[in-house]
Amino acid sequence: MPEVLVVSSVAVQARPFAARPRLVRLPSVPISWVRLISPVLLVVLWQLASATGVLSERLLASPVTVVKTAGDLIADGTLIDALTVSLQRAAFGFAIGAVAGIALALAAGLSRVGESLLDPILQMLRTLPFYGLIPLFILWFGIGELPKIVLVAFGVAIPLYLNTFAGIRSVDGKLAEVAQVQQLGRAALIRHIVLPGALPQVLVGLRQSLGVAWLALIVAEQVNADAGLGYLINNAREFLRTDVIVVGLLVYSVLGLLTDAFVRLIERRALVWRRGFLAR
Repeated sequence: MPEVLVVSSVAVQARPFAARPRLVRLPSVPISWVRLISPVLLVVLWQLASATGVLSERLLASPVTVVKTAGDLIADGTLIDALTVSLQRAAFGFAIGAVAGIALALAAGLSRVGESLLDPILQMLRTLPFYGLIPLFILWFGIGELPKIVLVAFGVAIPLYLNTFAGIRSVDGKLAEVAQVQQLGRAALIRHIVLPGALPQVLVGLRQSLGVAWLALIVAEQVNADAGLGYLINNAREFLRTDVIVVGLLVYSVLGLLTDAFVRLIERRALVWRRGFLAR
């Protein structure tokens, strides 16, 4: 009986390998195209709900109406003018906040005394909501452009400070010993050792800061503004123009995506030495 089993096993193994069914390999689809499926499906469902009356136009305009309204706003220059004003506010606020955030991180990250003096205050400030600061900013800076720019700068400085500070403190201490052997000065130490070592965290903070900058701009332009995307949205709310509101929100989101993509491009160029890690 054992011999029969052995012969049977050999017979099974002796079957030609080619007799196995071949697997059909499906063509691969790029991930970038796959990521478009859910947004497109969402827009289609949105349009169907609007066309069938399930979603009222007073609650939310249909995609077709939104596209038509965007075309009208671009044609008469309203959207371009509002976008220009908002970009100016965001640019000024971001520049001020970025300089302040990195400078404070250097002061706190390179000195124990600086950390003791600055870090507790900044840790408290990061928990403050934007709306809570608006009354004070209006009292301090008036109702012009300055409080809006300062609010954006505040939103940019805090996350950039936190990430830059963490990046500075994560720099390998052995590199500082090498700098001492090479007799590098304070400025050379920061330029050649500290900033390159902290650069990955700085870029993370930059991406977060840009996202917060657009949120702060939305909040700032809702109060005492007479121009900009926030004013356009707030004015449309008074007249129940949901199509204009959606156009303004879409512009904000596109601006956020574009700035994030720009920072990611800088990250790929600046962190070439991490290419093997980033490609995983």
